[in-house]
Amino acid sequence: MTETFGGSVGFDHLLVRSDAPLQGPGTLAFGGSVIAAVVPDTGEAGRPGNRLVLPALSNVHDHGRGLRTLAFGALDDALEIWLTRLGLEPVADPYLRAVVAFGRMAEGGIGIINHCHNTQNVAQLEAEAVAVKRAANAVGVRVAFAVPLFGANPVTYGDPAALYAGLPEGDADALRRRAAAFPAFNEQLAVAESLFELADSLFTVQYGPVAPQWVDEATLRSVAERSAIHGRRIHMHLLETRLQREWADATYPRGLVQHLDEIGLLSPRLTVAHGTHLTSAECELLAERGVSISVNTSSNLRLRSGIAPVADFVASGVKFGLGLDGMAFDDDEDGLREMRLLWHLQRGFGIADVMNRERLLQAVFFDGRDAILGPGSAVPLGPGAPADLMIVNTARMNRDVIADRTGILDLLLTRATKADVDELWVDGRQIVRNGTLASLPLAALEDEFTSRARHAARAVDWPALDRIAGAYRQYYGCGCHAGRSAMPGICTTDP
Repeated sequence: MTETFGGSVGFDHLLVRSDAPLQGPGTLAFGGSVIAAVVPDTGEAGRPGNRLVLPALSNVHDHGRGLRTLAFGALDDALEIWLTRLGLEPVADPYLRAVVAFGRMAEGGIGIINHCHNTQNVAQLEAEAVAVKRAANAVGVRVAFAVPLFGANPVTYGDPAALYAGLPEGDADALRRRAAAFPAFNEQLAVAESLFELADSLFTVQYGPVAPQWVDEATLRSVAERSAIHGRRIHMHLLETRLQREWADATYPRGLVQHLDEIGLLSPRLTVAHGTHLTSAECELLAERGVSISVNTSSNLRLRSGIAPVADFVASGVKFGLGLDGMAFDDDEDGLREMRLLWHLQRGFGIADVMNRERLLQAVFFDGRDAILGPGSAVPLGPGAPADLMIVNTARMNRDVIADRTGILDLLLTRATKADVDELWVDGRQIVRNGTLASLPLAALEDEFTSRARHAARAVDWPALDRIAGAYRQYYGCGCHAGRSAMPGICTTDP
């Protein structure tokens, strides 16, 4: 149960807009779930202080796994190889799985989350969604639940015959059985439609076609049509890896993104994750259609996907926000460190100014919220704005700083981590106090969840996993995914 706030929050520094100087000192007065007033301090001007108030962080793309992937053996590697081990995650209580993930994010100042759900049991997706909603409500964060739609190309991008040919029959049969377990797309859409009834003021539901390579054409068209009719948002991976780019170019010679536009999928209701291998022309089209992008910097580094073309995002005007993707650089759900990593990788090298500070702050604190909740959801931090706030204590960052030499935002973009998050307020309720989740006993929940996961973990056939990973490396290494096999069913190293 979160604590309802009935008064005010004092600040020394306040970020109202990305393009305006910090305000302060003063007080934010709450009127229920919104900010009622910003009252300047009438005392001594310029007094030193460490309370920096910012909009709550938005995590535009995450999977809400309470157990981090490294913990269950899905070691960092190229996405297509990493996926061969993702199934090692022990089946867990869906409430505990989500509540631990959301609680950790909240302690890092993340109050708005796009939860791209990975079901552990497709037959229990509805029950999992209910559990995720309960977890979000218990923590007190805003969550958009993307209902997964998947099943096309279940083994490889394209014909898996060459992959099967490179494996012992038992390994190949195991992959075939896994591929056959996916429910029909019309059944998945029916479940998705039923889940929209779960929506409330803090929990929304979106269509979640996992990615173009994993969803059939008819379903993508249906999602586009339903989204337009009902005004519902869509969340989808797009061109995360080089191999996906090669598959897309071979499958859609006129362009995958152009094709998605032709079937009506591109609109302000769509957010795409990664976009690591988008072209500048594709960015311009996405910008024209009002599509938002989640930049997942740490995930792209850990899964060897590349560095997103943020220079093209900025040049085209396409909106983007920050996503952790369950793969923060230090496995710690630290949104502030993720922001700094994005800044240092994408600011520009030498004297080239690719992204300025105002554009970064706009993406992280405002455009990211719109990407989750819809255009117009993010407004300046003033009267009438949602009372979704993060309070950062700058004392640790400021210990050695000579007065008047370094600005507060300079500190934020050089030193801030989740250890500096003192408070988080969502919908006018305080859910983090003194850096610790106030709404639930997170440490105890983590201990219980980890204990259950260890108990549920099953023995692993490591040699079989290694064989399968090796076969995938050969399959993709020779271009089978892009139709470059020398003979049907036979993959060679000579494309």
